[in-house]
Amino acid sequence: MVLVAIALAAWLYLILGRGGFWRCLDRDDWRSVTLAEWPSIAVVVPARNEADQIGTSMAALAGQDYAGPWSIILVDDESSDGTAEIARRAFIGTSGERLHVVAGRPLPGGWTGKLWALRQGIETAMSLPRKPEYLLLTDADIVHPRDSIRRLVTHAHANGLVLLSLLVKLSCETFAERVAIPSFVFFFQMLYPFAWVNRPDRAIAAAAGGCMLLRAEALVKAGGIEAIRGALIDDCALARLLKQHGPIWLGLTARVTSNRHYTSFADIRAMVVRSAYAQLRYSPVLLGTTLAAMTVTYLVPPVVALSGTGPARLLAAVTWVLMAVAFAPTLRFYRCSPAWGFALPAIALLYLIFTIDSAWQYARGRGGTWKGRMQAHVQSGVPDLP
Repeated sequence: MVLVAIALAAWLYLILGRGGFWRCLDRDDWRSVTLAEWPSIAVVVPARNEADQIGTSMAALAGQDYAGPWSIILVDDESSDGTAEIARRAFIGTSGERLHVVAGRPLPGGWTGKLWALRQGIETAMSLPRKPEYLLLTDADIVHPRDSIRRLVTHAHANGLVLLSLLVKLSCETFAERVAIPSFVFFFQMLYPFAWVNRPDRAIAAAAGGCMLLRAEALVKAGGIEAIRGALIDDCALARLLKQHGPIWLGLTARVTSNRHYTSFADIRAMVVRSAYAQLRYSPVLLGTTLAAMTVTYLVPPVVALSGTGPARLLAAVTWVLMAVAFAPTLRFYRCSPAWGFALPAIALLYLIFTIDSAWQYARGRGGTWKGRMQAHVQSGVPDLP
């Protein structure tokens, strides 16, 4: 009965006192306006063996309708699959002079791979004849609609933002994706309530690395990408860094999408295992606390609701329903049946297993593995920001 009461109290807090994260209200639904003078933009795209995605994403960038001066810097991070050539072909017949392909240099000690690629891309951008006022950091699998840069710039400019980030709409077609993607977004919003992130008077900061527009001047003042060079969860580290220099904004979007597909649970596992233990600051104490908290919050209610008796069973059933209700807006955003809400405990168990696996891979010296690189901070010697 005590554990059920704790679980019920936890869900009442999450629903009523956690910034309304579950309602999915922070979205890119603003109106685009016309500026008297459009600022200069440099789009930086780090890419390592992205042949399957890069053509579509670069073609979308080539077709942008932005009225101001802008350019694209693709950092080919030692790819072996022809990523750079595919990117160049996407610009044939368009304004090809906008594209600058940078051959990535070998990864030095103390850096994670993506941040080193971004460092080289930003360095190139800042050496252009016209230095950019804004930098759009976007991934190789992200597909931007034609007006994406224009809408991002107008919102950032109107609100004086030093960082504007969108959690792009991820692929949710396969069974593995329907199980894991809406819940991933739900958990991310729970961990970093967007309404709190977007308030200057709140210390909490977060961003989504697939789409981040930032003021170049603010980044320079903050010490540049070098200031977070060893961060495995680089987007949130960058948000924490920049929020010290001005307002930031994070929201959902259905307009900007990812064309990266997760066809199996092995793909989902790789995504989660890479950074789950880093999110816990590589702490066995935080790992144990998280496992205990998630067990009580997610697993106790359905177990007691299905096998308990008396008042405990009733309270457990009510808690399980609250869980499903909280999950419903995210499921609706991804056009999934609300019935998936009742599967949230099983999905949470899957994420628990992946988190334990993440800690185990770290203990084996394989932490942070991505695209053939093992880059958890134990190897780089530079910790994530607190």
